[in-house]
Amino acid sequence: MSKIAVLIPCYNESLTIAKVVSDFKKALPEADIYVYDNNSSDQTDKIAEQAGAIVRYEYRQGKGNVIRSMFRDIEADCFLMIDGDDTYPSENAREMCNAVLDKGADMVIGDRLSSTYFNENKRPFHNIGNVIVRNSINMLWRPKEKILDVMTGYRAFSPIFVKSFPVLSKGFEIETEMTIHALDNNLVITSIPVTYRDRPSGSVSKLNTYSDGAKVIMTIFNLYRDYKPLKFFGIVALLLTFLSIGLFIPVFIEYVQNGLVPRVPTLIVSGFCMLAAVLSIVCGLILDTNAKNCRKNFEIQMNAMLLLLKK
Repeated sequence: MSKIAVLIPCYNESLTIAKVVSDFKKALPEADIYVYDNNSSDQTDKIAEQAGAIVRYEYRQGKGNVIRSMFRDIEADCFLMIDGDDTYPSENAREMCNAVLDKGADMVIGDRLSSTYFNENKRPFHNIGNVIVRNSINMLWRPKEKILDVMTGYRAFSPIFVKSFPVLSKGFEIETEMTIHALDNNLVITSIPVTYRDRPSGSVSKLNTYSDGAKVIMTIFNLYRDYKPLKFFGIVALLLTFLSIGLFIPVFIEYVQNGLVPRVPTLIVSGFCMLAAVLSIVCGLILDTNAKNCRKNFEIQMNAMLLLLKK
């Protein structure tokens, strides 16, 4: 029988964690339920242990730090990640795990946005933010099948994903990083619609709409630069080229008409802009070669990892 590990990162979820553990024990009775406590001060760890979970600790604050430890520590054939706030149903757990175990998916996304999220969620800026993040990734990476939900905390993973994913984020940017990693490395992504319910009364979200939202946007920006450097620096070069030409044309017209160049500083700035555009393209070409070599090395590492997993 395939081993399934349910991963629940938690920070002050005493109101809901017992129900979440109980629900997923019923949905996946053969699975090991891991709760990683992230410095909770409300007895979340004790309640989870009483409910039957395996409790471990991560003392570096932040969801990204918790997931880094989870992915390093735990071995399984399928990893199901779920938040401890009781906003996701356990009814989809088996279907999501089967997509990994039977259908070869590397990452299964529990898609909230196609079902009840916009009706259940009471924070309107979160709705807007989810749409902006989803549309940005689909526009920049252009996957064959559009990603329907980027920020969901309900996902299933294959061992190859878990053991090859370089966790760089410390906080709530982690879901965005996971999605982009899977897209850039051509891993198999599947979306399954799941119902979403808002947090119960008294349970407080740890996600800050503005500061965490800004971090997510910066993560997309930085990963686009890292993963697609030629396109990124090509856009920069194009903008600099237009600026250079815009500054140069009036100076050139005056020179043709009068034989004089009265605006020498403008000409100098135009020249520097064109030089910066050329340097941007060169930089993009060099970094693009490096990015392609990284993808080649990743493929080789995945093949080696698959051999080890089969053993």
